[in-house]
Amino acid sequence: MKGKIWDWYAPIYKRAMRAEERSYAFLYRRIPKLIRGKEVLELATGPGLLAKRVAPVTKRMLATDYSAGMIAEAKKGACPKNLRFEVADALSLPYADASFDAVIIVNALHLLPEPERALREIARVLRPDGILIAPNFVKQRKSLRSRCWEALLSLAGVRFANQWTAAEYRDFLRKNGWELVFYKELRVRMSLLYTECKRKSKRDKLSVVPTSGQN
Repeated sequence: MKGKIWDWYAPIYKRAMRAEERSYAFLYRRIPKLIRGKEVLELATGPGLLAKRVAPVTKRMLATDYSAGMIAEAKKGACPKNLRFEVADALSLPYADASFDAVIIVNALHLLPEPERALREIARVLRPDGILIAPNFVKQRKSLRSRCWEALLSLAGVRFANQWTAAEYRDFLRKNGWELVFYKELRVRMSLLYTECKRKSKRDKLSVVPTSGQN
């Protein structure tokens, strides 16, 4: 997707995301427990709302986005001292191998024309026992709320390169070398499948919370 679309859309998107913060309460509660004391990379941070919430518990956090406009929005306002924002392309990350303990990418893989390439880059920069936190929108029976959100994105020129059901998204992650250690379906403005993954190994076990509600 062209960065200039998101550059233009950044201030509007920031306001829209702030209006939806209550819907993401589960992420705000759970993610800090997983990344406490770790070195963390976030991809597609957008206006940085999640990063600013969770960064204080980390050793250090680097939050990135392909859009310079999004990063400009993210840098506004108060920011934890251990958090840094910068422009970076998820398909070609400028970071050394095994640089991070955790990688977060929220609601972005469906927008990428080559999401498999992003997952390869994530695997490269993640340490061997690291965790990938990759919640993503999935197909659902469309509500008025979700149709309105899709219409807003469409007016901004945003198109989904991929549309997965919850099961298809889980299969996509597995086929690209990831083992799901936890997942949970949430109802936000669109159906969201929250996932935690590690690179496949024999010792990994699947832990499932099969619910579509939000706790």
